[in-house]
Amino acid sequence: MAQEQDTQHALMIPWGYFAREIGLVSGIEAVKLSQKIYEHTPQAKVIEFLVATLSGAKYLQDISLAAHPLDKDLAVAEAWGQVGWADYTGVSRALKHLSWDEVRAIVAVLESISKPFLDSESAILRSEGRCLQYDGDLTGLPVSNTSRTYPNAAYGHMSDEIRLGYQAAVVSFQSPNYGRLWLSVEHHAGDTVSCTQAEELVLAAEKRSGQHPKRRTELLQKRIDDFAKSREPAEKRLSSQQAALETAQQAKVDVLAKLHDAQEKPETKPKHIQTLERRGLRYEKTIEIALKKLGKTQLWLIAHFDDEKALRKRLEQFERENAENLQPIEACFRLDAGFGTYENIALIIEMGYELYVKLHNHKMVQKLKQSLTPETIWTHVGNNAEIVAWPGTQLQNCPYPLDIALERFYTGKTQKHSALAHFGNTAVTTDLPAWFGKYNARQTIEAGIKETKQVFYLHRLKVRSEPAIYLQEAMTIFAANFIRWATVWIVEHAEHNEDTLPVGKMGVKKQVQVAANTSAKVIQNSEGRLLRFSAASSFAGKQLFFRAAGKPPRPNHFLPFFTILALIAQKLR
Repeated sequence: MAQEQDTQHALMIPWGYFAREIGLVSGIEAVKLSQKIYEHTPQAKVIEFLVATLSGAKYLQDISLAAHPLDKDLAVAEAWGQVGWADYTGVSRALKHLSWDEVRAIVAVLESISKPFLDSESAILRSEGRCLQYDGDLTGLPVSNTSRTYPNAAYGHMSDEIRLGYQAAVVSFQSPNYGRLWLSVEHHAGDTVSCTQAEELVLAAEKRSGQHPKRRTELLQKRIDDFAKSREPAEKRLSSQQAALETAQQAKVDVLAKLHDAQEKPETKPKHIQTLERRGLRYEKTIEIALKKLGKTQLWLIAHFDDEKALRKRLEQFERENAENLQPIEACFRLDAGFGTYENIALIIEMGYELYVKLHNHKMVQKLKQSLTPETIWTHVGNNAEIVAWPGTQLQNCPYPLDIALERFYTGKTQKHSALAHFGNTAVTTDLPAWFGKYNARQTIEAGIKETKQVFYLHRLKVRSEPAIYLQEAMTIFAANFIRWATVWIVEHAEHNEDTLPVGKMGVKKQVQVAANTSAKVIQNSEGRLLRFSAASSFAGKQLFFRAAGKPPRPNHFLPFFTILALIAQKLR
């Protein structure tokens, strides 16, 4: 006999069954949380928080106070393996009392669920001989400037303003079947700046993907050798300064001795004594200056030796990593100007990546502009952008030669310039439009950040405990990935006919804001489950049918699965 239920969150139903199939629900339920259990377990409230995130809830109170409250939707609860949902106040209390260790355990579950999907996409790229493409960025999560209840919030640059809040460091990955997938998110105070986070972004990507390129130890070794030679002038200067100091000190001793003898002799003229006193003062001044010069050189050498020690330690680490890395990957990182310091550039090069970045040093833009002549030829690369480039350019303070490009473009009537840099095997200076397009394709991560804020409302922090804020960040990027994976699963498992809801043709935004917040009837019998959208919904007449396990599929007009997959991937990008 058929069982029928009404839901106001239609697409949350198949998402729930998908979540159970991939072990997401059971994984969260297995995490130990030290909270008292009343009607609902704390694990169930964490799952409810994830479901609310997937539904695009702007505020935590929307769970109970929205026009169609999630906590009243028992069909969704059943799909997610729950007997019911807690009131939003209970969810809030549960999140508030989560410790850092508990949150990290929950995030570890999200990461373990993600790993097979990420590994599969990476394996496809490697089998096709394609480079893994990573993008990194830092995005601000502002709160009210007058708030005093957000722990460790700090003022920093957020959307071209100085705001109170936090920063989230994120890395995305371009996959062949799902388009953009999030790899990692790290939580930081609001005053964190991009130039301090480049290495952390790369390491986070490597940790999540479990793979990395071959380290360029030969370049690093040469850098160390050159670095060691560069201190030779300072060492010679140190020797001469020590000699000069000793000479001045001895001269002072000599003149003081003469002054003492002269003062002991009554026949010594006062003018001679005054001359010796002035000479002694001059030697004191000479010694003072010599000590300052010597101290400055010594400090420079100490810092130099410390830097060399750090580079040698890095070399030892990279040599070990190369010995252990039996299957190095080819990978590329794209970063904006905030990360583009020379030290960051050098490090990422040494870590083995092809690098596309804008230079952090604004003075370089001025130097490049000054090098232009009336004969300089600009290449048109975009609607309002032109580029001139120099291959293999050795910049001061950068240990490795870079491909450099000066870009000029208009924003309204204002002409602006920026400097692009590249390191890698790609001959970017022979095809400037391709270089421009490759770098600007990093807009995919900017679009992803926009999606986290406009679809999942990450910028509206739903909690005030810092561990819970990090959990919201992690759940948001997981939700964006989850929907892409679930889309393919739905297309693969649902029966297809003219009435089937075309989930594969919907973007994430439409799935969340429309399909996951519309009414439908859930009908279940021995044949399977049917999700029939109500006549009052925007999907009136559409349905999703999932046949029960072991039941043969009904005849229908299937598209080949990989054709469907390709269409979905194109839509989700």
